[in-house]
Amino acid sequence: MQVGHRNSSFAVMNIFSNLNYQKDLKGHSVYLEPLDEQYREILRDLAKDERIWEFTKTLLIDENYDDQFDEYFNLALRFPETGGQAFVIRTVEKVAPPGKGEPIKERSIIGMTRMYFVEPKDKRLEIGHTWYIPAVWGMVHNKECKLLLLQYVFETLGFNRAEFRVAHQNIRSQKAVEKIGGVKEGVLRKFAIRNDGTRRDSVVFSIIDDEWPEKKEKLLQLIAMKGNLSKLQ
Repeated sequence: MQVGHRNSSFAVMNIFSNLNYQKDLKGHSVYLEPLDEQYREILRDLAKDERIWEFTKTLLIDENYDDQFDEYFNLALRFPETGGQAFVIRTVEKVAPPGKGEPIKERSIIGMTRMYFVEPKDKRLEIGHTWYIPAVWGMVHNKECKLLLLQYVFETLGFNRAEFRVAHQNIRSQKAVEKIGGVKEGVLRKFAIRNDGTRRDSVVFSIIDDEWPEKKEKLLQLIAMKGNLSKLQ
């Protein structure tokens, strides 16, 4: 499985070595930390939920789950070798899920995301492989996570383009990317075979630097609205 592009370790150092996670990737609701071996077992338990993988089939919840997860986690750990970076997503404060869900403690891990296919020469990268525990679906966390990543891409790195690719079956994620300002560019037909043997088309979205100031303002408004709604629930 491919985990990155043909970037050298020198390019990786230029992009990620000066990343201040506490400053650049910490918001009001979430903050991102580099993936580390210490998170393997926590994430193994969190990811063992069929709802998370309903559309991507990245992990199949069956008798081979542990082997699948270890391969998945090991690949994510190696992203820095090929120009990318995987992150765990944590809550900043205690979270009260909608309905009767059990409260989530502050600093709890609620998911993962990645920056990858980094091309410094062309000033572009992809954001993806993002998932959250179902308890926080529809809340503010994904929007603020994307804000933090996109701010870093456009305002710190000075890149021109951030790309997102979503399985055609995953309408929920397509709508989520559109809500944060992603522009649909097209569909890569029969782009991949999922782990259950079924085909996947990939829907391509992007945000470019020229659009970012306007899209950032709208994203900040969405975050403020979602944050207020979460506090009322």
